[in-house]
Amino acid sequence: MSIIRTALISLLVLSAPALGQQSEKFGDFELHYSVVNTTFLSPEIAKLYGITRGKQRAILNLALRKPSAGTLGTGQAMQLRAEVRDLMQTQQALEFKEIREGDAIYYIAEFRFINEEWRFFDLNFRPAGTDKTYSFDFKWQLYVE
Repeated sequence: MSIIRTALISLLVLSAPALGQQSEKFGDFELHYSVVNTTFLSPEIAKLYGITRGKQRAILNLALRKPSAGTLGTGQAMQLRAEVRDLMQTQQALEFKEIREGDAIYYIAEFRFINEEWRFFDLNFRPAGTDKTYSFDFKWQLYVE
């Protein structure tokens, strides 16, 4: 198993329940999402993925899967646009890094926050090879760790 795959598993899979990973179904697809304070990441993992660690910095992690026959299925590429906004409606377009390792495909975007702040996420995504665009929004409260 490669170093990158091991890092991804520890960052995005094994820690997901503790980080509150959520998922939503869109047709044949499942969108998995989580928000993680960057201080939760080890300096080595942050460096590996070019993530800036800080008390008021977080990442949005997205992964699209197409489950089949009782399995998790494989990761799906997608076109993605997303914004995050605060209670004052100040918006920030999110810039995603696509990470691929084997069948896994993840999209990670960094943003800043203040303690106990609610952030509102608006996503539009189109799975590769389809002509349907899905919209999804959610809110997440962040705390300085």
